[in-house]
Amino acid sequence: MSTLVIVRHGQSEGNARGEFTGASDVPLTQEGWSESRRAGSLLANLGISFDIAFSSALLRTVDTCRAILNETNGDLLEPIRRTELNERDYGQLTGINKNVARERWGQDVVQVWRRSYSTPPPGGESIRDISARVLPFLISEVFPPLLRGKSVLVVAHGNTIRSLKQGIERLTIQDTLAIESPTAAPTVYRIASDLSIIEKTNVLVGTVC
Repeated sequence: MSTLVIVRHGQSEGNARGEFTGASDVPLTQEGWSESRRAGSLLANLGISFDIAFSSALLRTVDTCRAILNETNGDLLEPIRRTELNERDYGQLTGINKNVARERWGQDVVQVWRRSYSTPPPGGESIRDISARVLPFLISEVFPPLLRGKSVLVVAHGNTIRSLKQGIERLTIQDTLAIESPTAAPTVYRIASDLSIIEKTNVLVGTVC
């Protein structure tokens, strides 16, 4: 049996401002740091430590990953940064407050851009585009250590986590789009040798934003 833990980064400054942060590189807030350390402490209390850890290339996931690893592994492991795990590019929405975007383009249009599987915001990526880069990463980088019985941590973003869980849980598109990931709230999977899920536990820490 192996262990896979997937975590969204702690609250970022973009989250706190209610923005479409996307691929822009913003730091954690102090609350985000606290959430991340708390997530690590909860995982450590469950007896979990990691053999390998991945983050996106964006600072908010790197720092969340480091904060978690400090609690579970001390200073013995560094995150492997992978651009495949970066948050979706929101194009023209990037950096805009979500309420301002709804006023400018209309609530229904913005909702389609956010939650349609195949319709991207202007100049940005759709969730299908995200899956096209995340699922190959999952197969080539995450599944092999799990097959060897290793414990793997992946710290990513709300939209990339949708695609990760789509592949791990074999979800339909509709179920994938319905996923909401609170900040710094680990999902712990106990994985069998055939990559089936033995047990799934959600450890709630942060908030949905």
